Amino acid sequence: MRRLLRWFLFSITAIFLALAGAVVLAIDDQATVNRAVEFTPENVARAKRILDMNDPRKLKPGEGRRISLSEEDFDLMVNYLANRYGHGGARILLKRGAVFITTSVLLPNTTLRRFLNVDAALIATDGLPRFEHLRIGRLPVPAWLADWVLVRAVARLQEDEDYAFATNVIKNVSFADGRIGVVYEWQSDLPDKVRTDLLSRASQERLRVYQECLAEASGSLPAKNVSLTELMVPLFRLVQERSGGGDPIAENRAAIFVLTLYVNGTDMATLLPAAKDWQSPTAHHVTLNGRDDFPKHFMVSAALAAGAGGPLSDAVGLYKEVEDSRSDDSRSGSGFSFNDIAADRAGTRFGELAAASPISARNLQQQLSAAVGERALMPATDDLPEFMSEAEFKRRFGGVSAPAFNSMMAEIERRIAALPLYR
Repeated sequence: MRRLLRWFLFSITAIFLALAGAVVLAIDDQATVNRAVEFTPENVARAKRILDMNDPRKLKPGEGRRISLSEEDFDLMVNYLANRYGHGGARILLKRGAVFITTSVLLPNTTLRRFLNVDAALIATDGLPRFEHLRIGRLPVPAWLADWVLVRAVARLQEDEDYAFATNVIKNVSFADGRIGVVYEWQSDLPDKVRTDLLSRASQERLRVYQECLAEASGSLPAKNVSLTELMVPLFRLVQERSGGGDPIAENRAAIFVLTLYVNGTDMATLLPAAKDWQSPTAHHVTLNGRDDFPKHFMVSAALAAGAGGPLSDAVGLYKEVEDSRSDDSRSGSGFSFNDIAADRAGTRFGELAAASPISARNLQQQLSAAVGERALMPATDDLPEFMSEAEFKRRFGGVSAPAFNSMMAEIERRIAALPLYR
């Protein structure tokens, strides 16, 4: 009996020590991948082309489609996700039917900065990819064990209604030299599933609350033309009230999202089926600094920055201006415009502050809950060049990233930084 007890205690101790050793080997105090996220207008243009080619309105139920991404685009996407959600970085290499992944993720809730560094290679098969090798920190993981975990993880996702649609839609993933291919099967009810499942009940309830607040605020304004601040102030007074014992960042994001849809004339029900029964706001002509295009630039950039990060917001805004410069019809408001860029950059800064941290989120709420004017959101831009054709833009500023362009961008940033709201 004593021998059995000693063996039991020895086994428990050995298992504990083995697990502790594995944790020590798996966790590092430095990240092996530390890369900034850099989007360019060209990245956005390629993403738009991919989305256009896979427009749901052109797809039939049961129809299979294949999306092909270059190594550069896939690397950018994975690095962005690692940076955005793991406060780390990633690097991707595609070759010989395999994908090589190196990523670093900052571990949450630790007093000291500790990282999970992963080095893996996955080989394409007719079904799930399989591991060629996997190393977590200094801990090598057997490929068979990594494959077993991957199979179990996918099985668990398929049991969860919130994620099952994704595993049912994606049919195959393949790797070739420099490209990754994803074969998926379109389902007629997929849009509603995605829109509903990607938003938790709590998130949907936040949207409903701010939609009703916006409906009340817009209904109380008799004028057809209203300032963006006339809608934003009452909305953020409610945001501040609801953030008292809750998540200020989540409240900010929900209010920004509702206001973004409104100024762009998009019905919430087109994105969220449940919203068809919600109270609808009264339609108004929304302006900022006397123009109706500035609120759209400002709010779209704010929503992108609050939900996806500043680099993506900047790239989308710049892409829009580059595309506009290729249209010579100045009467339609097309052409490269630095004042539109100023609205984009002010909105980006607004969105960044709204989601940077709980302290930053609450500080923004406090300032916006008071009566603020339009100059609190965006600086004067009347003297900035606008409506330039592509040829004129290149002649005067040399193109994107040229010294004259960078000088003008620095001036815009200086004006925005001078506003008390963004200090």
